Amino acid sequence: MTATTPTPLLRIDNLTVHYGAAQALFGLDLQVAPGETVALVGANGAGKTSLLKAIMGLVPPSGGRIFLDAQEVTGKSSAAMAALGVALCPEGREMFGDLTVRENLELGALALRLGRPEMARRLEEAFARFPRLGERVNQRTNTLSGGEQQMVAMGRALMAKPRLLLLDEPSLGLAPLITDVIFDLIHRLTRAHVTILLVEQNARAALKVADRGYVLETGRIILGGPAADLLQDRQVTRAYLGRDYKEFTEGR
Repeated sequence: MTATTPTPLLRIDNLTVHYGAAQALFGLDLQVAPGETVALVGANGAGKTSLLKAIMGLVPPSGGRIFLDAQEVTGKSSAAMAALGVALCPEGREMFGDLTVRENLELGALALRLGRPEMARRLEEAFARFPRLGERVNQRTNTLSGGEQQMVAMGRALMAKPRLLLLDEPSLGLAPLITDVIFDLIHRLTRAHVTILLVEQNARAALKVADRGYVLETGRIILGGPAADLLQDRQVTRAYLGRDYKEFTEGR
C-alpha cells in the first residue's frame, strides 16, 4: 500500500496580482504542508510581500485561486483569514510603540475574546519562547531594540495559535548577530511543527531553517524543491548566496 500525500494546508494555483496596470505576480503555484516550513526567497521587489498580502486578504488577487486546507479562500478579507487561523508577522514589525510588551502581545489574541486564564496561559507560552520579552514585559516597545521588537511581532502573531504563520522579512534591518538569534527562534518553531511560510531576502538563513523553498524573481517562481537542494543549486548560489558559499559548504 502506498502512503497518501497529505492535503496541503496552503495551496496556491496560478495566482496573479496587479496594482493598477502594473503586474506584481505572474501565475504562481505554491504549496505548504501541515507542520512544514517553506521559504520563499528572492531579491527586493520580486513580489514576495505581494504574495503574503494576497494570502492574508490585504490585496485582492487578479487571477488564480488560494486554498486553505482544501477550502477556497480566494479574495476573503484579512479578518476572515485571521478567523480561519492565518497570522501575518509583517515586514517592519509594526509595533504600537506606546504600548508595553504585554499589551502588544495581547493584541495578537484580542479578536479571539479569550478569558483571563487563557490569555495569561498564552502570555506565559510567549515568554517561554522569548525569555527576553519576559524580562521586558512592562517596557514600552518603542524603547526596545530591533531584535526585541521582532520577537514581539512574532510573539504577537503566535498568540492566536495560528494554523499558518506568515513571516515577512523577519531579519530586515537587523545586525548579523541578532539575525542569527531570530533564525534560531524560527528553527525552534519549525521543530515544534508550527506551519510557516517564510518570506526572506536572506536566502542562506531562510533555506537553512526551511524544509522546502521557492525562488521568486520578478513575480515568477523560477525554482522550487527541498531547501537543502536549493542551498547547493548553482543558480541560487550565484544569485543569492555569494560566490564563496558553495566552496565553503563543500569544504566542511
